[in-house]
Parts: sequence; structure tokens; C-alpha cells
Amino acid sequence: MAQEKEYFMTQEGKEKLEKELHYLKTEKRPEVVERIKIARGFGDLSENSEYDAAKDEQAFVESRIAQIEKMIRNAVIIENDSENQGVVQLGKSVTFQELPDGEEETYTIVGSAEADPFEGKISNDSPMAKSLLGRSVGEEVTVDTPGGEMNVKILKVE
Repeated sequence: MAQEKEYFMTQEGKEKLEKELHYLKTEKRPEVVERIKIARGFGDLSENSEYDAAKDEQAFVESRIAQIEKMIRNAVIIENDSENQGVVQLGKSVTFQELPDGEEETYTIVGSAEADPFEGKISNDSPMAKSLLGRSVGEEVTVDTPGGEMNVKILKVE
């Protein structure tokens, strides 16, 4: 059997997934089941849009539950390595400047399970993170992005 994918995440990210899983199982799933039960009472299921919508939502909820359970089961918690201060690693925040005269940007590198660019969290699988991982403060790095190459200088790692 193929080895399952590992999901790198912070302890905070794992707890967030556990809360979502609890909500889906204890609140959302029973709510959808009740909607299906009510929709069945409307009669002919072949022309019942409420029933179809509820079944679609049920499929989505069950799929998300399975996905979250798999992510939690294969979670690898990111521990910050205090020995490598100044080196970009999973779980650390990195501040860099696009060269020659771009603005400073700060991102935390996390596993794909908790990536959210709008919250400043980028996946370790992203082109930016792949280029920065293992690099140190002061280094200039060329990042291959979908929009072309970008040169950045690492200013700070926390």
C-alpha cells in the first residue's frame, strides 16, 4: 500500500482542524440529515430541488469530514528549532524584500493544511516557500513563480 501523505501543521492548526471536525460531526451533519428528512416529505424525489441540494450538501460534509480525519491522522506537528535562529524553516515567519526596491513582506511558512495567504500563511509546497526554506538572513534568493522570476533578500526570520 502506498504511504499516505504527511500533513505538516502547527499545534494551533491541528486544534483548528479538530474544532472544525467536531462542528461538522455534532452540528452540521445532523442539520443536513434533518433537511433531507424534511425534503423527503415534499413528495416526488425526482423533481425535488430541496432534496437534491440537501444530498449535495451531505456529500460535501461527509467528504470534508473524511478529509479532515485523514489530515489529523497523518499530521506532523511543526516544532520550532531554537538552534537554527535566522534560518527559514517550517513554522517560522520570514520577512523579505523584493529586489531591487520592493516593499517588505512577511509570511509564516506552514503545511498545506493550514495555508492561508490572506492571513500571511504560505504552504511549504509553494514556489516562494520552497525557494526560501533552508536559507538564512541576508541571503538573496531567486524565486521561480508562475509570473516569472523574482529576486528577494531575506531580512528577518522569527
